[in-house]
Amino acid sequence: MSEFYQQYVGRLSSVCYRYVSDEDDAKDVLQNSFVKIFTNMKNFEYRDKPSFEGYLAKIVANEALTFLQARKKLMFTDLQEDSVSQKTDDEPQTEDITADDLHQLIRELPDGYRTVVNLYVFEGYPHRKIAELLDITEATSATQLYHAKQLLARRIKEKMDEER
Repeated sequence: MSEFYQQYVGRLSSVCYRYVSDEDDAKDVLQNSFVKIFTNMKNFEYRDKPSFEGYLAKIVANEALTFLQARKKLMFTDLQEDSVSQKTDDEPQTEDITADDLHQLIRELPDGYRTVVNLYVFEGYPHRKIAELLDITEATSATQLYHAKQLLARRIKEKMDEER
């Protein structure tokens, strides 16, 4: 179990931190995830390494969502049209930013934005599935993603301007 833990803790930590920004909370979620993994390992039918790693990541993501919902940490921001004064229709330009910086900017997003970005971008879920998982409407999911992209684009631009 120790060897297994050492092999996967880094990869699964990054999944966990994508959802839970507080370090202590993330450690708790990761610990609970490993308990679930070890408890349910006998039920997994091994096909290949990618499907196994996907299974592990899904357990961590689901545990993180459960944690956020239980702690009422998922707040979905309904921004008024005038509060998004610096709109851009461009996708965030990420070519000139490091992966670590981008990861940090995503971690700094409000919980609702960050959760929808993770589910949509990293997990590949459609808005219908996100809405079902988070008990929100598809429109709320799409709106959260749109505003998250807007905010990320602004923050990326600010970061790039600072570095110049």
